[in-house]
Amino acid sequence: MSQTLARTVFAVTALFFAAFFVWPVLQILRGGFVNDDGQLTLAYLGALLRDPLYLGGLLNSFLLATAATSLALLIALPLAVVSDRYLFPGKALLGSVILIPMILPPFVGAIGIKQIFGQYGALNALLHHAGLLGAGETIDWLARSQFWGIAVVEAFSLYPIIYLNAVAALANIDPALEEAAQNLGCTGLRRFFRVTLPLIRPGLFAGGTIVFIWTFTELGTPLVFDYDRVTSVQIYYGLKDIGANPLPYALVAVLLTCSVALYALSKTLFGRSHHAMMAKATSAGGARALPAGRAWLCTALFGGVTFLAVLPHLGVILVAFSQDWYGSVLPERYTLENFELALGHNLTVPAIANSLRFASISTIVDLVLGVAIAYVVVRSRVRGRQILDFLAMMPLAVPGLVLAFGYLAMAQDGRLFGFLNPTRDPTVLLIIAYSVRRLPYVVRSAAAGFQQTSETLEEAGQNLGAPPLKVLFRITLPLITANLIAGGLLAFAFAMLEVSDSLILAQKQAYYPITKAILELFQLLGDGKFIASALGVWAMAFLGVTIAGLSILLGKKLGAIFRV
Repeated sequence: MSQTLARTVFAVTALFFAAFFVWPVLQILRGGFVNDDGQLTLAYLGALLRDPLYLGGLLNSFLLATAATSLALLIALPLAVVSDRYLFPGKALLGSVILIPMILPPFVGAIGIKQIFGQYGALNALLHHAGLLGAGETIDWLARSQFWGIAVVEAFSLYPIIYLNAVAALANIDPALEEAAQNLGCTGLRRFFRVTLPLIRPGLFAGGTIVFIWTFTELGTPLVFDYDRVTSVQIYYGLKDIGANPLPYALVAVLLTCSVALYALSKTLFGRSHHAMMAKATSAGGARALPAGRAWLCTALFGGVTFLAVLPHLGVILVAFSQDWYGSVLPERYTLENFELALGHNLTVPAIANSLRFASISTIVDLVLGVAIAYVVVRSRVRGRQILDFLAMMPLAVPGLVLAFGYLAMAQDGRLFGFLNPTRDPTVLLIIAYSVRRLPYVVRSAAAGFQQTSETLEEAGQNLGAPPLKVLFRITLPLITANLIAGGLLAFAFAMLEVSDSLILAQKQAYYPITKAILELFQLLGDGKFIASALGVWAMAFLGVTIAGLSILLGKKLGAIFRV
């Protein structure tokens, strides 16, 4: 790439990030730390930290994220070790279905959980049939522990992110290192904790960081569980006072600080951490066969975890197929009408069309920007290109809730971007929000493709007289098509089911995306939850096909997409 073209790309993409990433963040900081006279102040932050309601919300959010991340790690790490080290019946199938929890946003799965563990749900009905509960007696499982209900739902929805990172990290370990430890008498769990775990710690921390930030700022699941003692829900309820009350700004600023601090910690401790490995040929590594009993035990472990992880999905599917489900173990009457209504309801039809439009345009934007950024970072020698790479990855560290709030703040009437006010038409802001949030996936996929493609091919084309752009389109891009398809599919799929941006920015029914429509339907009386579940099943089918395609294209490298 010519230096002039590289600098042009650098300038355009830097301007895009300045306008739609840096500026919204500055608006949050301005609202939380600048008073009406334009002077810096800590009064709003002080008032926030003195208020037991907000302070309790921050503490609950932190504890919830810690609990969910710890549970996800406890689930994912044993599965990753078993998958990497042993052969067992059904390994290929179970290794594929382990991604199933990712095909549904956690808050939609919460609908199924409420149906199973609610006061008149399937579990209490089962206890009645078993004679463990008397007639008319119920246990409100969720009301007893909403906190742990949310933590478990989040953990079982997000543990595949840690699993993918752990499997990739384990695959990169030279078996000779572990064999050397064993020869020195370090065996069993001691060898795992002294040798293996330190080697895969960067991968675990990378996946755990994503899960922690995701749970720390999760909005949909607490809303479905009616759990308002977390910061994300307090911010959501504070949107109506965004023009007059500075406390929501201070709340978002604290949320942003915590997330970025964790991201910086991840990059500082493990961003450049690696251990030199000898060639894998130095040792006969790889998965080994087990005795029949132990092999089937591994299968049972995978199958049991997968069943628990898909329990919310099964609940949503059963609700979608049921005509009525109240006080019984399983629905007593089934119907397909909910699926017809989901594709014909006056709320869902525009929502599906809106999501398709928003996600498609944002994916095109991501592909253009992602290829340009990756090419500048990998192929050019422009000064400051690492800053561009850093900015492109930052949306992974800044939660969607924070960015959505920033967009809402910067688009208030009377401000620079007031013409984008989502109370009138959120289309442009939603497309920008989806683009910024999912751009890192495309950049990472494209950069991996460029790094795997030899520059000599491009140099050969240029030596034959082809200009740099022609070489890019005729030689390089065709060679990295699989990477671009993978990144584009992932960006499109997650844009279709984006939660925070959709719930905050889409304030008119005519512009509701799918996730906002699901939440609104769930809150309706009557058949609302049945139609919402049917729409969730359609979404599951769509994202399931997408992730299956991604796993075929990328295999074990899929985990690299989910790293900060």
